[in-house]
Amino acid sequence: MGSSNQKSKNAARRARIEELRRAEQARERRNRLITIGVSVVVVAGLVAGGYTLWSAGEEKEQAAAAPIEGVKSWSDLSQNHVTTAVDYPMTPPVGGDHNQIWVNCDKQVYTNQLPNENAVHALEHGAVWITYNDEAAEADVEQLTDKVERTTYTFMSPYEEQSSPITLSAWGHQLNVDSASDARVQTFLDKYVQGEQTPEPGAACTGGLAP
Repeated sequence: MGSSNQKSKNAARRARIEELRRAEQARERRNRLITIGVSVVVVAGLVAGGYTLWSAGEEKEQAAAAPIEGVKSWSDLSQNHVTTAVDYPMTPPVGGDHNQIWVNCDKQVYTNQLPNENAVHALEHGAVWITYNDEAAEADVEQLTDKVERTTYTFMSPYEEQSSPITLSAWGHQLNVDSASDARVQTFLDKYVQGEQTPEPGAACTGGLAP
């Protein structure tokens, strides 16, 4: 009788151990499946994120390569350093001979008109120069001021002799607009701040003239 009871207990214990083993194996399978599922989601997310970044980069490159409506361009501009005034063929000037000292052009907002020759040197370094005359609305001047103060390699100043309320100039390129809200303003900055037109990319925009 005692032997029979012991066998029953042993059988029950083995059954319980087997049940626990099956439960543990099932748990391990579930964990593996969860791990695989999470890995798939992470990889998919990385792939999607990578594609998004690549796509955004492609769009930016295409936008940079596309022409901007209304932009005037000049080529074969001289780059000599001079100490005298220069008679530039465009207003404001976008290139040509210039003073050996550039005007500071790193988020600089000037309230007085700048010397052409120093401003042109800043364009040679890849800066964009935003100018305005009395026809520009005060709100537009404030909006452009905010934009320049947030954008490296840009500077801004009044320029009474220009024909348009607002003008954006880069080395060899220029755009006239009537309003700061014109979408081409940001497009011009995206394309020409340290853009492909820059004769001296990476050159300093500080340490120069601060009138």
